Amino acid sequence: MDSKQRIIEEAAFLFRTYGIRTVTMDMLASKLGISKRTIYEIFSDKDEILDGVVGWMMKKQQEVIQQVLSESDNVIEALFRIMDLMTVHYHMMSPAFRLDLKRMHGVRLEKLRDLNEMPDSGHFRMIIERGVREGIFREDIDVSVINRCMFEVGKMSASDDISPTGEIPAEEVMKNVYLNYLRGISTPKGLDLINFYEKRENNRN
Repeated sequence: MDSKQRIIEEAAFLFRTYGIRTVTMDMLASKLGISKRTIYEIFSDKDEILDGVVGWMMKKQQEVIQQVLSESDNVIEALFRIMDLMTVHYHMMSPAFRLDLKRMHGVRLEKLRDLNEMPDSGHFRMIIERGVREGIFREDIDVSVINRCMFEVGKMSASDDISPTGEIPAEEVMKNVYLNYLRGISTPKGLDLINFYEKRENNRN
């Protein structure tokens, strides 16, 4: 692993654990066992490191989603597995990290979304198209519109605005929003699969 990647991965861990504002260049250098000057030879500032972290996290997310899709029997199974992974990922991030991203770096994230650089958008299209082929989603839906809507539904369900005091667990918000949206674009076959996987998950819990 080269120095740039080491810095990105260690910064990702520190940001997720302590929040972006709390992490200093001195802290990062100490954790890596290198000088702060070495970091500045690769990155101009912390914002550039954050861009690298976000890009790396997006790439890792793409790889995981692609693997889940390839290993799942149908898109509904894949979506339930992806929601479980999203829940785990959410709980691995400190509230400070989520808040810092929202307050300090929201403009950067919105720019990535507008450019369709966020991985969810492309994978949602892949999921929707596969679902139509499998007879799980209705053939009369507009894939482009549904793709964007599912991306926005994902943003909304992950937002702390729905349950600002945390009285409703984030995973419950996400699953309720996503599953009800999916029911709206599903065929009878898709509805049966949603009910099957939802019942199986409830029994497991």
